[in-house]
Amino acid sequence: MMMLDYKLLDALAKIVELQGFDLAAKHLYITQSAISQRIKSLEENIGQPVLIRSQPIKVTAAGEKLLSHYAMVQQLENEMLPSLLPNAPVEPLKVSLAINADSLATWFISALSPILSKYLVELNLIVERESVTLDKLKNGSAIGAVSSIAKPLAGYRAFELGDINYILVASKSFQTRYFAEGLTTETLKMAPGISYDHKDDMHTRFISQHFNLAASEYYCHTVRSSEAFVELAKQGVAYCLVPQLQIKNELASGELINLCPDKQLIETLYWHSWVLVKGINKKISEEIVRYGQKLLS
Repeated sequence: MMMLDYKLLDALAKIVELQGFDLAAKHLYITQSAISQRIKSLEENIGQPVLIRSQPIKVTAAGEKLLSHYAMVQQLENEMLPSLLPNAPVEPLKVSLAINADSLATWFISALSPILSKYLVELNLIVERESVTLDKLKNGSAIGAVSSIAKPLAGYRAFELGDINYILVASKSFQTRYFAEGLTTETLKMAPGISYDHKDDMHTRFISQHFNLAASEYYCHTVRSSEAFVELAKQGVAYCLVPQLQIKNELASGELINLCPDKQLIETLYWHSWVLVKGINKKISEEIVRYGQKLLS
C-alpha cells in the first residue's frame, strides 16, 4: 500500500502558496532542482500530474485533493502538539479562512474578536466572492469558508448563517443628476454603477431581473472593496448594490437613499468547516456560526 510522503506534500503546498518553485525552494531551504524533484516524485507516486505549470500556478483535481488532505493533517497537528509538548515555545495557531468582502465589511470581524482576544491565533483572511470561496477549501488554502453555496464538500459540514439583504443606493445628489426622471432602463444606461470584479454577477443579476438590462448595456466601475463601494456612493459619483446592514447609519441620516425600496436581492450565506474540526479551530467555527445566525437571522 502506497504511503503519502508529507515532505512532498509540503513542497506542493509551498509552491501553490508562494506561486513559484524558486520562492518555495528558498522557503524550504532547498534548491530549485530539489523541489522540482519532489513534485516529480509525488506525481510519479500517484501516477498523475498535481500541478499545472502556468501563470498563476494551478493545481489539478488530484493536487486539490492532496492539498486539502494536507491542510487537514496540519490542522490536527497544530491542535495536538501543544498537549504533547507542553514545554515547547508557544507559537500562534495559524488559521486561514475564506470570506467574502461584504461579510468582512459587516459582521465577520465582530464574530472573530472573542477568539482573537482569548487565544494566540495568527489569522489569514482570504477575500473572495462568496460563490468561489469553497475553492479555497478544495485546494487547501483555507480550513473554513463563508459561501453562498449550501452543499458542503466531501469531509466538510455546512451551517446556514442567514440572509444578507442587498439594496440599490446612491446619494441624493446622484439621484437628482441621473435619476430625476426615475430609475428606468434608459436612465440606468447613463449612470455609473459599481461591481466587485468582472466576474461579479450580483449587480448584473439585480439589474437584469428588475430592469431587463444586460451588463453590456450600461457601465460599471470595478472596485474590489465593499468599503469603497459605500464611499464612492457617498461621494455622489456612482450608485451601487450593497448590504443594508452595512449602511444603516447612512440610510438613517439620509446620506444615502434607497433608489428602489420595492426591490431587493437576498443572499443566503453558509459557513463551511471540516467535519473533524476540533480545539481552537472548532471554537472559531462555533463562534462564527453563533454570531452569524444571531445577526443574520
